[in-house]
Formats: sequence, C-alpha cells, structure tokens
Amino acid sequence: MAVAHASHTAESEPFALKAEYTFERFIKGDGNLLACAACQAVADSPGQAYNPLFLYGKVGLGKTHLLHAIGNEVLRTQPWMRVIYITSERFAIELIHAIRQNRMERFRRRYRTVDILLIDDVHFFKDKEGTQEELFHTFNELYEKGRQIVLSSDRPPEELSHLQERLVSRFRWGLVADIQPPNYETRLAILRAKAKEMGLTLGDDVLELIAQRITSSVRALEGALIRAAAYADLQGQIPRPELLEEVLPQEPSTEPALDIETIKEEVARRYEVSVSDLEGSSRERRVAQARHIAIYLARELTNSSFPAIGQAFGRRDHSTVMHAYRKVKELLKAPLFCSEIEELKEALRARAEARHPH
Repeated sequence: MAVAHASHTAESEPFALKAEYTFERFIKGDGNLLACAACQAVADSPGQAYNPLFLYGKVGLGKTHLLHAIGNEVLRTQPWMRVIYITSERFAIELIHAIRQNRMERFRRRYRTVDILLIDDVHFFKDKEGTQEELFHTFNELYEKGRQIVLSSDRPPEELSHLQERLVSRFRWGLVADIQPPNYETRLAILRAKAKEMGLTLGDDVLELIAQRITSSVRALEGALIRAAAYADLQGQIPRPELLEEVLPQEPSTEPALDIETIKEEVARRYEVSVSDLEGSSRERRVAQARHIAIYLARELTNSSFPAIGQAFGRRDHSTVMHAYRKVKELLKAPLFCSEIEELKEALRARAEARHPH
C-alpha cells in the first residue's frame, strides 16, 4: 500500500494515508464542488495548479478526506513522489522531539525535501510560536522549490488572528476554498453511499428522515446512520421512521426556525396572489412563478424534503417540485432576479426572528 512518509516519533515510522479516502468515494455537492475540483487539480499537477491550496470548513465536512485523496491520487499516478500528510498537532510534537534529541537537521530534511506537504488543522498552531516559526521557514523553502503545499483549517485565513501575520499572509498566496455543510440532496446521497459501504439495508424513508434531521456534517450523518441501524437491530425490528424518531433528535438550528406556511404567506403577499393560488392548479404565469419561488424557498430555508414540500403545495408529486426548484435555481443566474430572491429571504428571516427572538 502506498504510504506518505511522516512519523509518529523521531524514529520516522511510516504514517499511512487512509486508502479509503479517495476522490471516487467523496460525495460531491453544491457545498464542496470548488474544494473538490481544486484538490483534484492539485493531485493532477502538484505545485502548478494552486499553490498553496487552503481548505477551510467546520468539523466533519470532509477536509481530511480530501487531503488524503490528494495523497492517494498522487501516489497512484506518480508513485515516485514523496508525500507527507500530517496533523498540525503531530508536526508540533515531532518538532519538540527533534529539538530534545538534537535532530533538527533530520527533521528539516524530512519536511523541506518533500514533493507534497499536506497539513491538517493548522488552527491548532495557536500559542505555538516556535512551531509557527518552523512552519514559516518550511513553507518558504517548499514554495521556492515549486513543491505543493495543502493546508486545512476550521476557519478562513483572515480569522486565524492567533497565528503570525506573515504565516497567515502566505496561506492566502494560492487558492482559498471553503467547504459548506451538505444540502439535503447531498446528505441523502452520502447516506445511501455509507449504507451500501456498511452493508445496511435501510429504506429511503429512513434515509430521508436522517437527512432531514442531521444537517451539520458528514461525520454526524454517519454516526446517525450507525445509531439508527443499531437501535433497530437491538429492538429486533425493521428500521422504520416512526421507530427512529426518538433516537434521531432534530439538530439545533443556528437560525430562527422557518416553516413552509410562513414562506407561502410571504410569497403570496409579495406577488399579490393568495396562498390557495400557490397550492392550486392555476398555470397563469404570475401564479406559477410565485409558486415556483415559494417551493424554492421552502427547500432552501427549511429541512423539508421534496415529497414533504409537494404535500404542502397541493399534494404535488416530488418530481414536479424538483422541477420548480431547479427552474428557479437556473433563473438565479440573472442578477436582478437573484437580488429579488435575496430580499425575500431577508424578509422571511426577519419574520422568523420576530417570532423567535434570541
């Protein structure tokens, strides 16, 4: 198996890349397309595409997966390259070992002669002035040689105020790409892929429930999937949504709660139609457009699935709802229309805030 040569101790033991973390097994969605494409480009042309590449996003969204995927892809296509994947914490520990054992030359030779350096969680360099100093010089030497550097953090470079400014400025030299929490469709795709990997037989109704309830991260989705399967197994029953309701609590939202009824009311008021028009079968242009917008906002601003939205809009088929959603998404390419939708979102958030002040 291809490995990246980093070390757990000063004795330079091999530190393996996780073979299962590949681009093929990374579920792509709207929230990670830029980051994924950038990582693929880096793997295809190390040191030439984006250097450095800085990924940021909350815990459990796939940053580590993408770093390993870069390493795995490079070693698959260019096995002669020397790749190191390491966490910032391990980098700091190795530096301390090297100083104590008078092996700094060996430490620097290891990290400053690699072809690709992948460092995870650089925000953990906080309050480690000596480690930041060493990373600064390592970064400079690798960059001058045209070697690839990829870094990850839980926040963008400009929010790493606890790190040296000269180090943070270098993080901005290349491409900075964020990873957002997955939307409903991506969450459902992740759950289907994970269930298949684990050999779990779960119906779409169960997977849809999990996708609706768990919105924060890929890691949380996987945990919920395991929990649901284990609970059903312990109960000796086939997993069903009603059986899992009590073990899959709704994650707390960071924004005031919005519901479909509120969205329908606001859209109806804004476009001078009635709520019954939105729920009805009228194909009059202004009614149909208002209906499509309301459906789009219901999907974007609530955790409701397409089937649930269809029920709320006159028991429409979920494929009809998906068509309306995609149609509005396409129209958002027009700046004026996009501005109009953003105004509507702000009005809806204001209504929700007024109902549920913090």
